[in-house]
Amino acid sequence: MHFNQNQRITQITSSTLIVGVDIAKFKHVARAQDFRGVEFGKPISFENSLEGFELFVNWFRKIMSEHGCEDVVVGMEPTGQYWLNLAHYLREQTIVFGVVNPLHVKKSKELDDNSPTKNDIKDAKVIAQLVKDGRYAVPNIPQGIYAELREAMKIREHLSTDLRVVQGRVHNWLDRYFPEFLTVFKDWECKSAIQMLSLNLLPHELVKLPDEFLLGHLREVAKRGAGLGRITRLKSAANRSVGIKQGTELAKMELQLLLAQYQLIQCKFAELEMKLDQLLHQIPGVNHLLAITGVGRDTVAGFLAEIGDIGNYHHPKQLIKLTGLNLKENTSGKHKGQTKITKRGRKKLRALLFRVIMPLVAKNRAFKALHEYYTKRPDNPLKKMQSLNALCNKLIRVLFGIMKKGHEFSEVKMLQDIPRFNILSTAA
Repeated sequence: MHFNQNQRITQITSSTLIVGVDIAKFKHVARAQDFRGVEFGKPISFENSLEGFELFVNWFRKIMSEHGCEDVVVGMEPTGQYWLNLAHYLREQTIVFGVVNPLHVKKSKELDDNSPTKNDIKDAKVIAQLVKDGRYAVPNIPQGIYAELREAMKIREHLSTDLRVVQGRVHNWLDRYFPEFLTVFKDWECKSAIQMLSLNLLPHELVKLPDEFLLGHLREVAKRGAGLGRITRLKSAANRSVGIKQGTELAKMELQLLLAQYQLIQCKFAELEMKLDQLLHQIPGVNHLLAITGVGRDTVAGFLAEIGDIGNYHHPKQLIKLTGLNLKENTSGKHKGQTKITKRGRKKLRALLFRVIMPLVAKNRAFKALHEYYTKRPDNPLKKMQSLNALCNKLIRVLFGIMKKGHEFSEVKMLQDIPRFNILSTAA
């Protein structure tokens, strides 16, 4: 659930215990207070373990009993991944909790003692004070299929990183031991090139093999383009190769290891793609999203992995703010500065939308027309990047409407945002 600040403040009553927790890797520190800021009990330090969590809950429940508190709100700073274990535990115990912005903690820690001193005990109090003032957010922790989807996209990101590393290392190997190889094969990742590399032979060893053997080995995976002409060019390149001829035994071992890593990553990619298809098939409205020209499965999977269940949101502005695409202004008196996006949201989600908006502008008629209108309209024309920001927000509204209300994508409705198209449709 998402609330504005007034609603968050009204949740804090005279019978509410406010607990601030400073998160660390091994030991967390907590302090408790009431709605006026009066501290109860002594600060407690507890470990990031089940025993530590139980100690923490028993500690603040004892304080609640002693001071007649009826409910509790736990606030914490989302430090790295270390807060997630405690957050999931509190959710399972149906204990209300929220997270405070680390930037807010940093900027407000001098209010009480006028000192920039930083320590865990002080930070826990600052966090509790921020919760008291309603300056916290209830995190949207994915559950069920959305948690699986987020993990799947995280695995995909890791595999992509590993793949780029292996690709770079293979290029490094070829540059050192067989730089002429890519004059015969344009791409070492094609089936024919990998088949020849799988022989684990250096150029001076390759030229000694019969043409018929090399041709037969090549035709095991490729028929087209697998003729004696290619074998002749390959042996000719190997014969005049300037590749290094020292350390050959371990060089071949290195190539064998790199190819094995490459094949493993490709297999895991294929396995993950099947899992993603199965997960997306279970989410209502996904087929309508995939029907949008320029929106692919990876975009839909990444979008849902970042936002979670669309039922947690009531308005597309919440998603725009989550993405960090909401606008900020810098004005004072008669001075009006430049308006920019805040970039205070989920970085991965924002990057995903920018990656997909480019093909949408190129392939989707409605987005292309809107981009042209925004950048060429007579009144307040936008720069190209500003237009792309606006279109990202438009895409969020479109995806929200489809997922939340079950609408189908309509280019005609989108084009009504352009005055001349709206006039034509009204006249018709």
